Amino acid sequence: MTPEGWIEHRRGDRELLGWIVPSGDGFDVVDLLGRSRTDSPVDWLTAETLLDDLGIGYLADRYTLVTDDGVERPVRIAEASTDGVTVVADDFGAASAVGANPERFTLPFPVPAEVLRS
Repeated sequence: MTPEGWIEHRRGDRELLGWIVPSGDGFDVVDLLGRSRTDSPVDWLTAETLLDDLGIGYLADRYTLVTDDGVERPVRIAEASTDGVTVVADDFGAASAVGANPERFTLPFPVPAEVLRS
């Protein structure tokens, strides 16, 4: 469930890009992993531009998952929503192999930066 006060920002084809969150006299930008993309509040137009420029391409990047026992695993994002983020193990590129059944991990939303690193 989207936190109260978060305003969805979508691109022209209605794809969700993230949220604009009121903060003091301005706004913070939050991506689809629930992470702030601004160091300090910005105006509305800047917030929209930041999300438009960010797009969703970063979701296809390879990430490093740090497990509870400190093990680092290469992963890719399979699903992202306010209900949680699912990543799949990408050992040796296995996440994109046809017929592969990679190990899946469900992470909370927002995803803590110390758990999922780019």
